[in-house]
Amino acid sequence: MLDPVDDIDGQRIPSLGRRGFLKSATLATAGPVLLGSPTPARANGSRGAVARLLAVPGSRRDEDWIRSALQIAVELELATLPPYLCAWWSIKDRDSEPATLIRGIISDEMFHMGVACNLLVAVGGTPRIADAVQSYPGPLPGGVRSDLTVRLSGLTKEYVRDVLMGIETPEAPLARASGPATIGAFYAALLNAFDDVRPDLSTDRQLERRIGPDHLTPVETLSDVEDSIETIREQGEGTSASPDAPFADGAPAHYYAFGEIYHERRLRQVDGVWEFSGEPVPFPDTRPMGVVPAGGWPSPADEVQQLLQQFDETFTSVLSDLQAAWANGDASALDDAVRDMFALEDPAVRLMEIPLPDGSGTYGPQFRPSPTTEAGARARR
Repeated sequence: MLDPVDDIDGQRIPSLGRRGFLKSATLATAGPVLLGSPTPARANGSRGAVARLLAVPGSRRDEDWIRSALQIAVELELATLPPYLCAWWSIKDRDSEPATLIRGIISDEMFHMGVACNLLVAVGGTPRIADAVQSYPGPLPGGVRSDLTVRLSGLTKEYVRDVLMGIETPEAPLARASGPATIGAFYAALLNAFDDVRPDLSTDRQLERRIGPDHLTPVETLSDVEDSIETIREQGEGTSASPDAPFADGAPAHYYAFGEIYHERRLRQVDGVWEFSGEPVPFPDTRPMGVVPAGGWPSPADEVQQLLQQFDETFTSVLSDLQAAWANGDASALDDAVRDMFALEDPAVRLMEIPLPDGSGTYGPQFRPSPTTEAGARARR
């Protein structure tokens, strides 16, 4: 059981470490009330892929089940990158503390996706990157937090509270036939399936690369599988670590990092209670990117359309590179994907400097792949 602690407004928040979407089973018993976040969502069992997977009896969870679960993990991690990147790009001072916090979170999510991809190819699967592309605004993949609409926008306090902290909410119960479960229970079930099925593991097409401060390595044994999942759990909400047991880089859990940005204060311990009452974390000056509407920006001017096209073509290259990386075991393709991701920044920032016709803000990237590609066709359905 995770021990809850009081936040600055007297509400209860759990003691957690750095997060990923892949949470430990301990979250199944935790029931925190979370500041400024939506009520924990329940997915529709007929629609949520995670709920459907959890409804499969343990005796029927075979290698196909494992591959399906890992594909969802890939989709979840990739889905977080566009909203986090928009928030980061909108910050004018990249040396500011909020920018540094968000950049670290982006690096974590990229690493988590890499781990999920390595696990998937280890059991004979291939990540379907086209299937992982999300349309915005929209829900998270797999029926996770189905009452949360993820939108693309510049950084505002409301965006931090409603979207960024909403994504990172430490508990997200999922409805299924037998009752609510958590993503932590889902990933614990995946680990149990590995233990029960004991599939052959292949290092073919797995990649080894440094991603930010983390080192992506091939999975060769069931012990490696457990270590890989545990790594994500330790970087996620499911760890037993609390804010008074920080990780090596001193970074707080993603939810709490966003909380520091929202409260404009560091999280600190006062008389045994964790509060957002520490050193100031000034809210940064930002480019006022508006919320991208469903279907994208309507009737953009030629200059805007050219930048949108430049961005989307580069984003398509990122997706193609990622697909090639794990389809062929090509580490250079992963390097190309990272390079292309950096190239997204220039058109994104230029869009954020162009006012919307109604004066409500500025344009921003849509993350809509080229319609001539498989990824683009899926994203526009």
